[in-house]
Amino acid sequence: MRYFVLHKPFGILSQFTPEGGHQSLADLDFTFPKDVYPVGRLDQDSEGLLILTNDNYLKNNLLDPKSEKLKTYLVQVEGEINDEALRGLEEGVSVKHKGKVYHTRPAEASHFSGIIPEERDPPVRFRKSVPTSWLTLTIIEGKNRQVRKMTAAVGFPTLRLIRLGIQNLKLNELAIGEVQEVLKTDIYQQCGIKP
Repeated sequence: MRYFVLHKPFGILSQFTPEGGHQSLADLDFTFPKDVYPVGRLDQDSEGLLILTNDNYLKNNLLDPKSEKLKTYLVQVEGEINDEALRGLEEGVSVKHKGKVYHTRPAEASHFSGIIPEERDPPVRFRKSVPTSWLTLTIIEGKNRQVRKMTAAVGFPTLRLIRLGIQNLKLNELAIGEVQEVLKTDIYQQCGIKP
């Protein structure tokens, strides 16, 4: 079994086959084994931690909604996010999912006061009259585009989205586009999975 963590760049699909003129994981400067696939997805316009493996047991444990694995994101939003909006995110908001209204589960949300990442390429759209701010958001779900829908529901559309971690597995100092192979024992422990 092989285990890789990737800092997925903006604009790359979480798959090995290019589609719609967009680049895929095959365009990265790294050759993955043929039987390794991403665990879950990060949208083309999202960045950050992506696990790739050929271990179906790990994959199934991480993707099973009942496992309630924590996923932490750094989110740049349009506007100065306030405490009321953060409370709304923590309590859960109503979003559209597969054509139905879905109420998100409680989350952890807070103002981000750490080092802001370097501007991405291409840069986030910028409007002088509208400030932006950063927050961290930790959820236990993974509905399609959930974080973006959540911040929009409280009035602060997402401009940039970076997954920082899954459980205790963190992006840390991994550079954009960098891939690191990890040991089975380490990834199981950091992801909170019993072998």
